[in-house]
Amino acid sequence: MSAAASTRPQAPPAADWVRDYALDGCCDEMFEAPGRVRPHYASLARHLATLSEAEVARRQRAAEFSFESRGITFAVNQGSQGVEKIMPFDLIPRLVSASEWVTIERGLEQRVRALNLFLHDVYHGQRILGAGIIPPELILGSRGYRREFRGVDVPLGVYTHITGSDLVRDASGAFHVLEDNLRTPSGVSYLVENRRVLKRVWPQVFRDHDVRAVEGYPQDLLDVLRAVAPPTAEDPNVVLLTPGVYNSAYFEHTFLAKAMGVELVEGSDLFVDDGAVFMRTTHGPRRVDVIYRRVDDDFLDPLAFRADSRLGVAGLLACYHLRRVSLANSIGTGIADDKAIYAYVPRIIKYYLGEDPILPNVPTYLPTEPADLKYVLEHIDELVVKAVNESGGYGMLVGPHAPQADREEYRARVRDNPRGYIAQPTLALSRAPCWVDDHFEGRHVDLRPFVLFGKEVRVTPGGLTRVALRRGSLVVNSSQGGGGKDTWVLAGPDIGDDGSDGPEREG
Repeated sequence: MSAAASTRPQAPPAADWVRDYALDGCCDEMFEAPGRVRPHYASLARHLATLSEAEVARRQRAAEFSFESRGITFAVNQGSQGVEKIMPFDLIPRLVSASEWVTIERGLEQRVRALNLFLHDVYHGQRILGAGIIPPELILGSRGYRREFRGVDVPLGVYTHITGSDLVRDASGAFHVLEDNLRTPSGVSYLVENRRVLKRVWPQVFRDHDVRAVEGYPQDLLDVLRAVAPPTAEDPNVVLLTPGVYNSAYFEHTFLAKAMGVELVEGSDLFVDDGAVFMRTTHGPRRVDVIYRRVDDDFLDPLAFRADSRLGVAGLLACYHLRRVSLANSIGTGIADDKAIYAYVPRIIKYYLGEDPILPNVPTYLPTEPADLKYVLEHIDELVVKAVNESGGYGMLVGPHAPQADREEYRARVRDNPRGYIAQPTLALSRAPCWVDDHFEGRHVDLRPFVLFGKEVRVTPGGLTRVALRRGSLVVNSSQGGGGKDTWVLAGPDIGDDGSDGPEREG
């Protein structure tokens, strides 16, 4: 932060909520020191200082009612016994300065391009294995590696059309990539709905900020899906394949299908005939050219993968091999989603692009390495241990907060199956102010931006800020009690860059 920026006017220091807000030694998104607001948050802080507790509480209730009335939900557990809940939402937006976003955008584009080159190589020449960059057993033994996909070319050479990488700040305030989601990343519907709801219940807060729009994501996604259609498709027919109403992300599936104007289908709605995929309609079969699939590889084709799957389409893999249908994301992307492979992404970037990572990884211990295994077993009370193929906060141990019995259980799991786990230091995730009962309190947050890749890479200017709503918790996943915030990427120069407070217009 420049010296000029640090001297810009701050929110009124007399405001009780500014004075009473506790930092507790954590990096805070809004405050750079006790009572001192970061420059790009100054206008928001001044606005908050004019509101009474009753006014903030009323808007928070209005936001919650809007989520409920619009049916913005998620399922805690998959399956028919799952409990559907309203997505928790916090009213106070999280702001990202224009200069910070430039770094994030460049770093994510670099990462996605390198991972796509990696996926092409893994399923073709496997040069990276021959070069000794990654141990072959980590690749070939991964659950996400699909031998059936060897030698298959994909449209435009793009495997990961939709990526959601999770970013966290460390204690210094620098962004790091915590993990990559390259199979069926979810959460973008909440990104868009968070913005819509906040504009509805608190439009005044946008007036002093130039906030970049996120509402165009569905159209951007449709453009990408149409761009990767088979070359014979003049007017590509795109569908979204869902596992069904019991899936935890079913709200998102319906949201995106409606926003894109495409059909939402289940496996039973599709069939293969003469090497092509068709959709059953009331007017007869209709050819399908592109499938945005929200079904994991294992369940996509019972003839190729799990024979007991009722979620996919028999013969789909053969059609994909023949390039008569396109899939987003591609089959086999799970190898780059493997948390053990994540540890090698800096080397992957260097190998394929000849560049150093713009966004660094979080330090990661691989129990497959004897020295790392020894360290993890001896320091499990200090580490976060994750199963390499789990998501949503499942299969994870937060050592410092876990009971001793759980630590011993995970110590045994790691010892018995080193390939199945990684470990990372327990990060002091940055915090952001949240409205809790009748006052502001800091809660830990991360950020999941979404990257689209078709003919070009597009990083949606925002992201899903996930919030650990329980005091002291580091787990932000909605399935584990987390919620969300609207994320504002500010346009134009940062405050202080040109001696002004920046543009003031309706967001």
